[in-house]
Formats: sequence, structure tokens, C-alpha cells
Amino acid sequence: MAISLHTITSTSGSRTTPRRNGRGLGRKGTTAGRGQKGQKSRTGVGGLKRLGMRKVLLSTPKLRGFRSLAAKMAVVNVSDLARYIVGEVVSPRTLAKKGLITSAKHGVKICGGGEMLVAVTIKGCDVTKSAAEKIAKAGGKVA
Repeated sequence: MAISLHTITSTSGSRTTPRRNGRGLGRKGTTAGRGQKGQKSRTGVGGLKRLGMRKVLLSTPKLRGFRSLAAKMAVVNVSDLARYIVGEVVSPRTLAKKGLITSAKHGVKICGGGEMLVAVTIKGCDVTKSAAEKIAKAGGKVA
């Protein structure tokens, strides 16, 4: 039998209609599975309040302040660039190959920590002022 658009059918059980609680006497009709009377059976009562969690939530200390969800750049100090040979190009890809950063996905920033020993060219990385000065002093350049 050839398959075409008018012969395709869904397998049995793959398309079920969602159960509509509280709509008639069928499955979970009148009380909609909430039991009889009481606060738990009413609408508008939050689950945490209903379960006695409100007091616990209010009494626990919360961390104050703000933490950004934005991914941070990988940071490399100038002293770490001693693994490079004179005249070599420093880029996020080469930094990852040499094991100085784990991932270049969110960018790389070169900071001025330590002493710059090798004259290298830096491409595709953010560089701080102090790091740029040390790189220029060592004979390298920031492209």
C-alpha cells in the first residue's frame, strides 16, 4: 500500500483529549477530585499556603542583591601568555588549544596580571588598559 497524505493515520493512543475536571458527573465531575469541603477544596488558595509552607518560606533568609544571568567572559592574565612563542598570534581559539580557557563561546578578556615576557599579536580578544600597555612594552601589539 502506497503512503500518501490521505492514507496517513495516527497510532492508537497517541491522540487523547485532555481530561476536563469539574465538567459534569463523569470522571472527576462534581468535586473534581478535591474532596468535599474545606480550604483545600476551594479555588484561589495557593498550593504553598495550603500545604503549610508559607511560614517556612517567610522565615528562611533570602540572598539579597542581583546576579546577572548574562554569561561572563573567560579571563586570561598577561603572565599566562608566556606559553606562546615570540610573534605568535593570540586568539580565543589558540587560547583554548593551549588550555588557558575552557571555552571561547562568550569571548575572552586579557587582564594585566603579572609580567609580559613574550611579544605576541592579540586578535579577537578584549584587552584591559594595563594589559595593552604591558603588551606594547614587551614589543607585541593588539590588533
